[in-house]
Amino acid sequence: MNRVLVPVALSAPPSPPAAGARLQRWGGPTMGTSWSVAALLPPDADAGAIGAGIRAVLGRVIAQMSNWEADSDLSRFNRAPSGSWHALPADAFAVLQAALQVARDSGGAYDPSAGPLVDLWGFGPAPARRAPPSPDDVQAARARCGWARIEIDAAGRRAWQPGGVALDFCAIAKGFAVDAVARYLCEQGLEHHLTEIGGELRGHGVKPDGMPWWVALEAPPGWGSDDAQQTLVALHGLSVATSGDYRRYFDSDGRRYAHTIDPRTGYPASHALASVTVIHPQCMLADALSTALTVLGPDAGMAHARRLGIAARFVVRTANGFLEHLSPAFAAMLA
Repeated sequence: MNRVLVPVALSAPPSPPAAGARLQRWGGPTMGTSWSVAALLPPDADAGAIGAGIRAVLGRVIAQMSNWEADSDLSRFNRAPSGSWHALPADAFAVLQAALQVARDSGGAYDPSAGPLVDLWGFGPAPARRAPPSPDDVQAARARCGWARIEIDAAGRRAWQPGGVALDFCAIAKGFAVDAVARYLCEQGLEHHLTEIGGELRGHGVKPDGMPWWVALEAPPGWGSDDAQQTLVALHGLSVATSGDYRRYFDSDGRRYAHTIDPRTGYPASHALASVTVIHPQCMLADALSTALTVLGPDAGMAHARRLGIAARFVVRTANGFLEHLSPAFAAMLA
């Protein structure tokens, strides 16, 4: 039998779909992955115009926050000379503020300035690697990192470039983009929709049949493939993001190096966690928190989730398969 998770509290019950509403789907490539949106449209809605609006939202996120695009606002900040202030667009500044808060809360397990390490290990715009870098190279990259070196001026929406800092929003911008698309759809008067980018999702309202947007939680390969093991979540005003060591990695000398870098050591996280799933009202924070908890590991991560009331599921590899650990906030959602 499937397990289901439902919101502990609803800000308002979902209104029923309008008479004659039709289900419309859009999708395409973005941010090195794919996106998809499903929404209920009233009979007179222009699906083409709404699809164009969604693509425009995604384009703005890329133009501001992609470190793969040389002319993005983020890339310009990363190239800026030492000792200079730089104004950022409102969305990019909001993401930086959220990223720095997650960094503070997690003691640096998540660090938006870890771009040099991500590149060094071949998980950023730099070419992919087939072998780990040298310890000297790791230490040199670490010397360029440090979220505490970044100052912000909230009134002026500016960030201070202390010299050599390379921001990397890959573990938070995708979640922000999900939120931004959902916000755009709500602004268009579309109450019922599901947005997904690279496996991270946010839902509002209900499906055409009046049921919630039921989404199966992502599981590591080899675990949870049986329907009896499936966990479904009702995404009404909720988001879900998963960080897993099976997504991007390379193998060298019998060891796997996954893409989640621990900024505190300069090396990929190397504990037994296979994945962490976070459920949160904001996909931006679900995205960043899943990364932070993955770096912290099963014990410190669970303690962090308990302390901050984060709804998280930890899947741990063992010699005999997998073990699942649920934070209290996550367990409270089980129905």
